[in-house]
Amino acid sequence: MAAVEGKKKIKNGAKELESPSVRREEAGKSQTPDFGANPANYVNRELSWLEFNYRVLSEARDKTIPLFERLKFLSITESNLDEFYMVRVASLKDMVHAKYTKPDIAGMTPSQQLEAIAEKTHQLVELQYSTYNRSLLPLLRQNGLRVITAHEDLTEEEGEFVDQYFREDVYPVLTPMAFDSSRPFPLIRNKTLNIAALLKKKKDGDGELEFAMVQVPSVIPRIVELPAVQEDGRVLRQVILLEEVIERNMPSLFLNYDIVASHPFRIMRNADLTIDEEEAVDLLEEIQKQLKKRQWGEAIRLEVEANVDKRLLKILKKELSISSPDIFEINGPLDLTFLMKMYGLPGFDHLKAPVYTPQPVPALMNDDDLFTNIRKGDILLHHPYQSFDPVVRFVRDAARDPEVLAIKQTLYRVSGNSPIIAALAEAADNGKQVSVLVELKARFDEENNINWAKKLEKAGCHVIYGLVGLKTHSKITLVVRREEDGIRRYVHLGTGNYNDSTAKLYTDCGILTCNPQIGEDATAVFNMLSGYSEPLAWNRLVVAPLWLRKRFLRMINREADHARAGREAHIKAKMNSLCDKEIITALYNASYAGVKIELVVRGICCLKAGVPGLSENISVRSIVGNFLEHSRIFYFYNDGSPEVYMGSADWMPRNLDRRVEIMFPVEDEKLREDVIHILDVELEDNVKAHILQPDGTYAKEDKRGKVLVNSQEQFCREAIAAADSVRKADDPVVTRIFKPIESGD
Repeated sequence: MAAVEGKKKIKNGAKELESPSVRREEAGKSQTPDFGANPANYVNRELSWLEFNYRVLSEARDKTIPLFERLKFLSITESNLDEFYMVRVASLKDMVHAKYTKPDIAGMTPSQQLEAIAEKTHQLVELQYSTYNRSLLPLLRQNGLRVITAHEDLTEEEGEFVDQYFREDVYPVLTPMAFDSSRPFPLIRNKTLNIAALLKKKKDGDGELEFAMVQVPSVIPRIVELPAVQEDGRVLRQVILLEEVIERNMPSLFLNYDIVASHPFRIMRNADLTIDEEEAVDLLEEIQKQLKKRQWGEAIRLEVEANVDKRLLKILKKELSISSPDIFEINGPLDLTFLMKMYGLPGFDHLKAPVYTPQPVPALMNDDDLFTNIRKGDILLHHPYQSFDPVVRFVRDAARDPEVLAIKQTLYRVSGNSPIIAALAEAADNGKQVSVLVELKARFDEENNINWAKKLEKAGCHVIYGLVGLKTHSKITLVVRREEDGIRRYVHLGTGNYNDSTAKLYTDCGILTCNPQIGEDATAVFNMLSGYSEPLAWNRLVVAPLWLRKRFLRMINREADHARAGREAHIKAKMNSLCDKEIITALYNASYAGVKIELVVRGICCLKAGVPGLSENISVRSIVGNFLEHSRIFYFYNDGSPEVYMGSADWMPRNLDRRVEIMFPVEDEKLREDVIHILDVELEDNVKAHILQPDGTYAKEDKRGKVLVNSQEQFCREAIAAADSVRKADDPVVTRIFKPIESGD
């Protein structure tokens, strides 16, 4: 008996010495814990988004960043928050109204989410204004710009200037509105800035208080510059906000009244469109109808000036039917998006980051036309480090090339004066077959896209308005060209929109190819979008919602199998958001099996990283820099035969299940190395990266004793060096060597 016990102890001791991966291999798949059963393993999507906005705010608070760049980041936090409330919070309120109580992946009901959001948002807003008041305003003054925060602080001379400006430029535009028994409460448009006032009739000391308001007109610049003054021997420029100018002159709007109190306010409304696509006779017409309603949706957030008159607040609260948690008393100017206009003030370039000029693509820096260059081999594009111009040229050259027969393209978001739209219209005018899918349901770009769709139709293009029940989010352009050896298809695939404006601000990747198999798949995509059935087989492209989810899960599980078999296993991935429960659970399982998983997730991340027994092999970082990280890249080690993909889809249910998305392989060995390099540099970033901690917070990396790596700056330097290298190689001064004839003596 003792001998048996001794053997047991030895056996158990040996097991204790084995590594976790060995134990897991022995245990097999069946012994993997059921991570999906516990909501505590996941983070609520909305709270994770708020964490992202905190990271953006941390850039505004970073003293190492140029002052005006900090203003820009603070402005971005405000515009982000506006959209978050108009869409995400609005959707949760709709759920509560509908008595929907199903919990999310983190186990929170809609009402619990709203409660947590309100608490966290109030903290965020407080930090926003602490940053503005205590840090940025004093620094602006030190650097020659005084922001006059209250009209009461104006000198007599400044007051006269402001009053004259009001009389001449502002007063004629204003429409004061009263509220009484004969006049209903005014309809207040979404996101507009207004001034509410309590009035009392003159010579009527005991009379009732009356409510009135005036909208701060958006057609007049909100930043009003006053004459500069001298301060401490230097020129000090001065600005005041338009609402302060109006508030100072309120008595002139209500001549028979005394102004008892006046305060700016702003409301946010539900802007989440609800469209029954199945019942809609004309989708374009239905969306146009819904867009008008967006201005008058349910009020979901009210911003008022701090220390607002309680009587005034009571009226606003009642008439707007808004609850206390959704009321934000602001210690400063409402709607900080005006800071983006301040960023644009001339004369302060020394307080901004140097402007980067996107570089030419080395493979295209020659005298050959674009199609000839593509035939030489696939071309990788990395924006904004490299110019977006080749993408515009791709469509424009195709429009003008007599050998091009057809152009097909998907459009999700385009710029206000899009050269791509102009090229497509030109192509149709030149007699080419032009098919364009314009996604009418691209949020907040609906109106813009409707206008473009109508313009393209008038030009003779065949326009498709998306698919019923699905958004088309893929980025693909197909050019069909007649050549000596027959028809050849050229394709552009990308991770970002066909928008020449945002291409200077967003990091994205793309590829130009004439690979026949990708060309076949591209044709199949457009046939599917125009109403044809799915092809029997696909060659290279992976399309959602058909089978992209399955492909991702298969590749994640394959790495887990390799790890269980004792082989090296590694996943690197970059995306905007990660909140799909099935994908996260697969990553947990892979981590448990021993797979090393390195993720770059800019925004929402519902996964918990570095938690023992759950995700100890997973690291997550978020990069917030001058450019918005937008590219999606996926790397799987695959037992020494790495597979690299890029695409338009994040790891979100909407991308995998409710959108048309395309993931495409990077098969050229040199290009694959270049794409892996992009991932590796971002994983080394210790300047702009925020690291997800096991407790759910994000922290900057400790840089002491380390070489500083700012991935965005490094990519800028690399793009400049690559372009310069080609220029030098082509420079005759460098390449031509004159060799003297030596004497025969």
